[in-house]
Formats: sequence, structure tokens, C-alpha cells
Amino acid sequence: MGRMSESPQVLWSRPENERAGTPLLVMFHGYGADEADLFGLAAQLPAEFTVASVQGPLQAGPGRAWFPLRTDLSYSLDSVTETAAGVEAWLDTIRGAHSSVTLFGFSQGMCVATTLLRHRPADYAAVVGLSGFVVEADGDPWFDDQATAAAKPEIFWGRDQADPVIPAAAVEYTNTWLRAHTELTKVLYTGIWHGINAQEIAHVGEFLQYKVLN
Repeated sequence: MGRMSESPQVLWSRPENERAGTPLLVMFHGYGADEADLFGLAAQLPAEFTVASVQGPLQAGPGRAWFPLRTDLSYSLDSVTETAAGVEAWLDTIRGAHSSVTLFGFSQGMCVATTLLRHRPADYAAVVGLSGFVVEADGDPWFDDQATAAAKPEIFWGRDQADPVIPAAAVEYTNTWLRAHTELTKVLYTGIWHGINAQEIAHVGEFLQYKVLN
């Protein structure tokens, strides 16, 4: 079990008695942010979703993180899968109440979202990954990339080519991996750097409408 199996801190867009039967959208913030960071975007996404914005388990400066990152943004694969296992254990306690589960990750949160997808691809309706990357798994047994490629899950990947944070090698690997394993909607933006703008959120809303709600 990962660190989060004791149930994470979560911001919900709906009270518990109004969630049953709704599609669930789970948000994972970036490194050094927290669960409030992306939650403000919930109001700009299709109203049918119940949004759950989750807090990362580790302290990182004033904010939180999902797994430790070294200064060159390298990480240990074990720490990634340990966190994902904890999130999955929590998701398993709530997914039955919802019509579908979609994952939404920004930056380091995209690593968490895609790592969850690669463990049990059939569990998720779609994934939105913004300004982030997919981890290099090197045959790690957690990642069932064969099942993922067979399922061809719907993924929205939005980023700015001038993003100064994500290393070029990580972007290249992510691009190659997503094209081989998913039904990819890839959109490039200018002037958002390592961020999100209104145009991108409008595109995410359309993606969710057509790929999950229709």
C-alpha cells in the first residue's frame, strides 16, 4: 500500500449526497502546489462531472508533491508506483459510486495520472495531461503497457513547446509513448510556458464533453 492508503486530503465540487451516478474527474496538482491549485478550473469544465482535487502526500516547500524530484527532475520509479498504489487504493473506495473515472494531471500530476492509467487502463474513461510527462518504466511490473496499448485510452496532452520546466528528453519519450499506446489528442500552445490558459481549458472541456460524456 502506498502512503495515501489512509485517504488523502480532497477538495470536492459536490457534497457527498449529490455525487452518486455522476462521472468523476480526479485532479492531480503539480510539484510544490496543492489541491486548491487546479480546483478553480472545475467551474470551467462540463458541469456533469464531480471534481475531486487531491493533495499530494509529501511536503514540497510551501506546497505538496506526489514523489520526490531531484534538481534535474529525475525520480525513483519505486516512489512513483508507491504513490500511485496509494491513490488507486483510495479510488477503489469511491469509484463504484460514479458512472466513470477520468484523470486530470498537471506537470508532476500528469505522471501520477498516466501511471495509474498504465496499471489498470480499463478503469478510466480518459486522461487529461497538461505540461507534464510520462515516466520511463523500463519493464517495471506495475506498468501494463501491453494492456494500455490494446485499450488505446483517450488522452489529451496540452503543452507549450517553450515550457522551461520539463526536460526535452522527457517530452520526447512522452510523445513517443503516447503515440504508441493511446488515442492521442495533442495540442500545442504558445505563451503559457509551464502553465494553463483559458484556451487550453476550453479545449479540455470539449475533449471531456466528446470523449467521456457523449
